[in-house]
Amino acid sequence: MVRPPSARSAVPGVGRLGLLEPTAADSLRELAWDNVESIPVLWALSRAPDADLALNTMVKLREQLGTEWAALDSAVRTDTSLRGRLFALLGASSAFADHLVADPSSWLVLKRRDLPDRDELIADLLAVVKAVPEEGPHAGPMLFRAQIAGPEAVALLRRRYRDQLMLLAALDLAATVENEPVLPYQLVGRHLTDLADAALTAALSVAVARVCKDGPCQVRLAVVAMGKCGARELNYVSDVDVVFVAEPADPTATRLAAEMMSVGSQAFFDVDAALRPEGKAGALVRTLESHLAYYRRWARTWEFQALLKNRPMTGDLELGQRYRDALMPMVWAASERPDFVPDVQAMRRRVEDLVPEDLRERELKLGHGSLRDVEFAVQLLQLVHGRVDETLHVQGTVEALTALAAGGYVGRDDAANLTASYEFLRLLEHRLQLQRLKRTHTLPPADDEEGMRWLARAAHVRPDGRQDAVGVLAAEIRRNAVRVRRLHAKLFYRPLLESVAKLDSDALRLSPDAAIRQLAALGYTSPEHALGHLKALTGGVSRKGRIQALLLPTLLEWLGDTPNPDAGLLAYRRVSEGLDDQIWFLRELRDEGAIAQRLMIVLGSSEYLPDLLINAPDTIRMYADGPSGPLLLSPKQEDVSRGILTAAARYEDPWRAVAAARSLRRHELARVASADLLGMLDVPQVCRALSSVWVAVLEASLAAVIRAVEAETGEPAPADFAVIGMGRLGGLELGYGSDADVLFVCDPRPGFDETKAVKWSNSVADRVQKLLGAPSTDPPLHVDAGLRPEGRNGALVRTLAAYTAYYQQWAQPWEVQALLRAHQVAGDQELGVRFLHVIDKVRYPAGGVSAEAVREIRRIKARVDAERLPRGADPATHTKLGRGGLADIEWTVQLMQLRHAHEIPALHNTSTLESLDVIEQTKLLDASDVALLRDAWLTATKARNALVLVRGKPADQLPAPGRLLSAVARVAGWPNDDGSEFLDNYMRVTRRGKRVVERVFGG
Repeated sequence: MVRPPSARSAVPGVGRLGLLEPTAADSLRELAWDNVESIPVLWALSRAPDADLALNTMVKLREQLGTEWAALDSAVRTDTSLRGRLFALLGASSAFADHLVADPSSWLVLKRRDLPDRDELIADLLAVVKAVPEEGPHAGPMLFRAQIAGPEAVALLRRRYRDQLMLLAALDLAATVENEPVLPYQLVGRHLTDLADAALTAALSVAVARVCKDGPCQVRLAVVAMGKCGARELNYVSDVDVVFVAEPADPTATRLAAEMMSVGSQAFFDVDAALRPEGKAGALVRTLESHLAYYRRWARTWEFQALLKNRPMTGDLELGQRYRDALMPMVWAASERPDFVPDVQAMRRRVEDLVPEDLRERELKLGHGSLRDVEFAVQLLQLVHGRVDETLHVQGTVEALTALAAGGYVGRDDAANLTASYEFLRLLEHRLQLQRLKRTHTLPPADDEEGMRWLARAAHVRPDGRQDAVGVLAAEIRRNAVRVRRLHAKLFYRPLLESVAKLDSDALRLSPDAAIRQLAALGYTSPEHALGHLKALTGGVSRKGRIQALLLPTLLEWLGDTPNPDAGLLAYRRVSEGLDDQIWFLRELRDEGAIAQRLMIVLGSSEYLPDLLINAPDTIRMYADGPSGPLLLSPKQEDVSRGILTAAARYEDPWRAVAAARSLRRHELARVASADLLGMLDVPQVCRALSSVWVAVLEASLAAVIRAVEAETGEPAPADFAVIGMGRLGGLELGYGSDADVLFVCDPRPGFDETKAVKWSNSVADRVQKLLGAPSTDPPLHVDAGLRPEGRNGALVRTLAAYTAYYQQWAQPWEVQALLRAHQVAGDQELGVRFLHVIDKVRYPAGGVSAEAVREIRRIKARVDAERLPRGADPATHTKLGRGGLADIEWTVQLMQLRHAHEIPALHNTSTLESLDVIEQTKLLDASDVALLRDAWLTATKARNALVLVRGKPADQLPAPGRLLSAVARVAGWPNDDGSEFLDNYMRVTRRGKRVVERVFGG
């Protein structure tokens, strides 16, 4: 109860009222609200989202109203309902506060306790411009002609529209101050849509008066609402998307549509016709037949998704209904289009990419766990199942969720929870937009406590006894975002799993046909097989089957966003079955989200990795994040190499020693390839890691063979033995599909016959090749000695003296060039270094290479280009031998080494990339040319590695545009799955590199 007037001390202090401004007490005295009789007013004021803003606005209103202030003051003191609407509005919206101050008499609008219906709104806005029904042959019930059509019409309409919007906002907000009923979210959206319909009806009446001045309009014009307006779920501040249909679509119709958009955009909100055929580049107005012709022949999948919400709005409603009736069958058939899945996924990624990374957690519309997640999922399920189920032919998101639950396409509880989260997020969006009547979807930063406090009060969020309103709001935002993300996965996949494993006795189950439709829409090209994999994974009553059923909704969502979900699901089944006896596997997937997501990306992107992971399962544990970053990046390369050598050294039997080395190699290949595919390693890091593993395996195998031979003969080795790496192995630039090019060199030890030493060395080299080349499920270990003197016709192993003699007398230019990449990799280190000293005089000749040798090298390169490119290969996209590919860049660098290494010691380098750095530093080429060569080499290497990861076998030719190329693009790190863009970039980069090659190598 209110205390008697004499108890003046009962008036609360300004701080308790939530008033923070120093002038608040003076303002209360100015309004005569500093007495006991004003206590109900003060307590209502204290509940306003921003009490200071509300109070300051009331002071301004008193000044503006003058003698009329008494009426407002009396209404505020006596009418609890009005007081709640007014203070809530003024405390929540500075824009409406300014509107009231500019037109103080409009406070009378707020006396109304209910909302006008659609017909009343239309009549009210038409009355502003004194519109009368249009006459003539094309007149209809929604076509009017304004009698006030000059510039003043826009100002009159803006003011009246703002009054109607203000009334809705006040009724919507009133519950934050007084115990007024809360307006349901759907009611607010529908009323905003009715108001938009009325607004554009009035705008069209002005357009009719301006365009058709000489008589009745001779065209039929239908205005069709799209997007949120079409679905009757508008925000307070939204673009209104429209499409125009006219008969005929002549200049008059175009002028009429353009004028209506102009008036509407000036007076009410942005009117956007960009969803029309061909977008902003297309005709503003089309006939119905023109619309149909476009959608039959040219429309993309996303355009049919947009049409899902079309609704005749104003103008010629009969023509608008014919438009809808003709197009909706195409909409419901869209899921059968061959490009349906990639188009939908590409659109989803493009939308996500619009949001900067640092705003994604604050973005209500497009961020993680956002409104768009709900809307996108619901629309996709409607398109998939609406073809055969007419109960899904609804437009609103909440209505669609209800229909999907009723049809058994989503769980009832999931639909209810998702609806609750959707409405909560839409409420926050509405409150943010009301603050300044600006289109925004971004929450205040976490450190903006005042902004969050205002939002909490505006959204009617109260303290819960444990934390204040800001804490409660932050917790609710997190909870709902997490719930949306979780349910987004369940929405698609939980019903699928219910169809193969009974998880809930009360749940409706998708029919087999519906399950197959849903899997097809989620990107599975063989949905029947996918359904079989799901049955196998969740079959039986075992605990593992139940865990799989709980994991799979999220796993399948991640798989669905990979280039090849079918192969990924099969690979996941194989991995799961291969690790059936490993209790840690499912536990890690359940408890470590990073492991599960990264595993799905890997399995759905690569045919190279699944077998490696099955045989080296501990690699999966390394998908987790450690204290200093991903565990995939934690091993040091020298530790890996040492581990391979140590493991192999434990065995006397060379087969077992090589098996141990292979095992660790398998694990390391799985680690490197996983890190590469997940974008954690760059090209040079991948090449160095792969090369060092090859070197360690060679070293371990050679040591094991020598130990075995010595044990078999009972004699020490008669020769020192070294393995010289050639080609990419010598440059430590191996790719996934590279062989190990080597030379074998021996040197008889004192006291041993040279013939015996050479025979022994050939036996060792042959056994090493056979051991490493033995059949295996692992990626092959092919040791190629084809670069030896005289090629494959020459001796497999030569002595150091024989090599010296040969290179001094018989070395051909191509052999000299090949020696540029020779480097000691295994065996006797001292012998390897002596070999390098011998060939230094050959590969770095004093005075540089001769002109004749240069001509010969160019001739050989031309022959290679003409003869070695495989039949049918495209030279523009062959990563090794094609235009601007690896061979072009490497031959160019090697020619420069032959010419200049005798005077630039830093060019005594086997690495292409490091040699390019030296060429740039010594200004042998312009930095821009070096950059083009480097970019071409890196691009070609990345593409070549991606080809192997995707296809699971060595390949050099980029595929034609299609699913395979898109997968290669994704694995190669291209920012989207548009394979054509990736290919265009590849060809552009290599073409520029080729220009430098032609100038530098070709002279």
